[in-house]
Amino acid sequence: MKAVIQRSEGASVTVEGSTTGAIEHGLVVLLGVTHDDDEEDADYLANKLVHLRIFDDENGKMNKSLQDEAGKVLSISQFTLYADTRKGRRPNYLNAAKPDQANELYQYFNQQVQQHGIEVETGQFGGMMQVQLTNSGPVTIILDSHDK
Repeated sequence: MKAVIQRSEGASVTVEGSTTGAIEHGLVVLLGVTHDDDEEDADYLANKLVHLRIFDDENGKMNKSLQDEAGKVLSISQFTLYADTRKGRRPNYLNAAKPDQANELYQYFNQQVQQHGIEVETGQFGGMMQVQLTNSGPVTIILDSHDK
C-alpha cells in the first residue's frame, strides 16, 4: 500500500461539480492499493500517518504530528500510484488491486485513521475527481507499507 501525503492549508475534491470532501488544515492523502495488501498494511500506514512529525512547532521545526495539530485528512483513492511505466509510453496498472479489494482496504484505512481521533473527508472511490490543494511548505512525503 502506498500513500503520497501532502501537508495542506486547504484542500477539496469535487465530483461532477459537487464537493465530496474538504479540509482546511491537515494532510491530503493519495492512497494506492496493490494485490498483496491487507489490513496490516492499512494499519501500518494509518498509524504512521497520524504520528508522522511533519508540522512545524513554535520554532519552525517539523516536530508536530497530525494528532498534535488536530489536523484533518482528505483521503483520495489513487490506483495510478501503482502504474508501471517501464515499457512503452502508456502505463499499465496490473499492479493495482482490483476495485473490490482496493475499495475495501481504502475504507478500512480511513476507518483506522478515524480510530486515532482524526476527522477524515474523502473523494469518491472510482470517480473522476478534481482535487485542489494548497500544499504547505511544500511538504510531500511518500509512505509505502512494504518498507516497514
